[in-house]
Amino acid sequence: MICGMVATLVACNKKETNPDMDSNVMLEEPVVKTVDSAAAGKHEGLALIEGADCLTCHKMDVRVVGPSYQEVADKYTAGDLDMLASKIIEGGKGNWGEIPMTPHAGMSKENAKKMVEYIMTLKK
Repeated sequence: MICGMVATLVACNKKETNPDMDSNVMLEEPVVKTVDSAAAGKHEGLALIEGADCLTCHKMDVRVVGPSYQEVADKYTAGDLDMLASKIIEGGKGNWGEIPMTPHAGMSKENAKKMVEYIMTLKK
């Protein structure tokens, strides 16, 4: 009797999973209306960052999973803009430790550059 109740509880509480669904699902590219971000006095790159999944692993001035945006700005120069935009799109690991950065293959180079341009404004 008790075994039957336990089996029923386990079966009822089991989450349905889809083995065909990848757990690292690519999010749609964030879209920012230039008028909205400008009207709010917000840098378009910041609005794109806030609309993507970036803040899950990165914060402005505190290291989380990846480096803070402040650390990135302090390490790189405006001459690294294309390389950093490519890093956002392609992902990678090794520059900040062994935890890989998830690729954002759906991100346009133009939007990735806007994000990096904003990050570079944080340079001290």
